[in-house]
Amino acid sequence: MTADRYVPSREDRFSFGIWTVGWQGTDVFGTAIRPPMPADRAVRKLAELGAYGVNFHDNDVFDFDASPAERDARIAAFRKALEETGLVVTTATTNLFGHPMFKDGAFTANERDVRRFALAKVMRNLDLAAELGAGVYVFWGGREGAESGAAKDVRVALDRYAEGMNVLSQYVIDQGYDIRFAIEPKPNEPRGDILLPTLGHALAFINELEHPEIVGVNPEVGHEEMAGLNYAHAISQALWHGKLFHIDLNGQNGPRYDQDLRFGAGNGRGAFWVVDALLAGGYDGPVHFDYKPPRTEDDEGVWASAAACMRNYLILREKARAFRADPEVIAALEAARAGELTVSTLAPGETWRDVRDHTVDATALGARGMGYEHLDQLALEHLYGVR
Repeated sequence: MTADRYVPSREDRFSFGIWTVGWQGTDVFGTAIRPPMPADRAVRKLAELGAYGVNFHDNDVFDFDASPAERDARIAAFRKALEETGLVVTTATTNLFGHPMFKDGAFTANERDVRRFALAKVMRNLDLAAELGAGVYVFWGGREGAESGAAKDVRVALDRYAEGMNVLSQYVIDQGYDIRFAIEPKPNEPRGDILLPTLGHALAFINELEHPEIVGVNPEVGHEEMAGLNYAHAISQALWHGKLFHIDLNGQNGPRYDQDLRFGAGNGRGAFWVVDALLAGGYDGPVHFDYKPPRTEDDEGVWASAAACMRNYLILREKARAFRADPEVIAALEAARAGELTVSTLAPGETWRDVRDHTVDATALGARGMGYEHLDQLALEHLYGVR
């Protein structure tokens, strides 16, 4: 019997948010259909499936209003599960969106007391993240936005957003923590319009911070595709900037609400190019899945969907590698002159003076096809499994 090639190993560095498998299936039209899941149970079950690590919000481990004793007990159980399974904490983040006090945001809330409390909440969880060995700390500003144009001066809100990130960057530096920050963009939901809606907005924002060297991005498939953008292009640009500190993989069907499907579901063609881009770009961080098991699933279905995220990535990785190694693909790339893009437009020593009067046979260049349809069909045939 042929061995299953799609069984995950620790070397694959697959990780999950505690909130993913722990999602109770709530939505705006329905209450929870699954019971709350303690963080330690999520760790143990993910370890059984072959995961490498986990990401957590503070309130994935202990409740917002937990007493000190309750908090310590839940953290102890979480830590014990990590130690016994060997799973690592790759990443951490703070829940700055669930409690009613964050209804108008956290770092950009109009009320100053909310902003100050948000900073304190993050710092407390940064202490725990550092203690547990997290190397990246994610900031998703899901409530940082508005529905009314008069509600918030966006320029001032960005001042406060930057102030918050600067304070926390200095905190990490002063504490000596080996932690980098990753901003996670999203265009809308739950707010009507969210600040830093796309990867491009986040990259521009980072350049204005006091410590941009420790701040990067954590783009998510669904968040970029909700805006009608190409996720593979987004992560490629983040890699180009040296700012792809983390990734969130899931599935999405076009510009609609955030579906959080398992990776490989939804835009399967896009998922193929995502894996190809990660391989080509040399991304070596955690391969993190931020999805939600649908309301249709019971506990068994939760773990089936988690396992499917990893399996689908391994399948697509094999297909992407086969595509790049296919002699016909190599020939098609050559015919499309793809390699010529790697050649500098100006030769060494040349300046604008050397190209100012450059002439070409415009008619011939205009008439010459690129062969992209053939090249793309080869990719689809690899994806469809017929090559």
